Amino acid sequence: MQEPLTVVRQSERPVVDFGAGATYRSIVWDDNCTEVPVRTGVQTSPPGYATKVHSHPYVEIITVLAGRGEAWLEGKPGVVPMEPGVTLVVAPNTPHAFRAVGHEALVTYGVHCNDKRVVHYQDE
Repeated sequence: MQEPLTVVRQSERPVVDFGAGATYRSIVWDDNCTEVPVRTGVQTSPPGYATKVHSHPYVEIITVLAGRGEAWLEGKPGVVPMEPGVTLVVAPNTPHAFRAVGHEALVTYGVHCNDKRVVHYQDE
């Protein structure tokens, strides 16, 4: 049974190297919130970093905390500008990708609406 209150300190969470200078810090995750039906984390992407085109079998919510970027979503023409205060709600199974633009890191807070983070890369 889930505790009435779980306190997670971001500074105490592990950092995963995504390559090319990008990192991901899990917050609500498999090791600390097993009964919570979402997974959350903060991704920090240096200028020029781009994700691979991928999808998830559930809704993903991405909020920009700092920096600037561009998102590509299948079925939406062009790119969606990403800047602080912008939130993207990506439908299940929608291929998408984003990249950091400008001179500072793009920092995003992601919510995976599932009890496990599942990523399907388009090229794999």
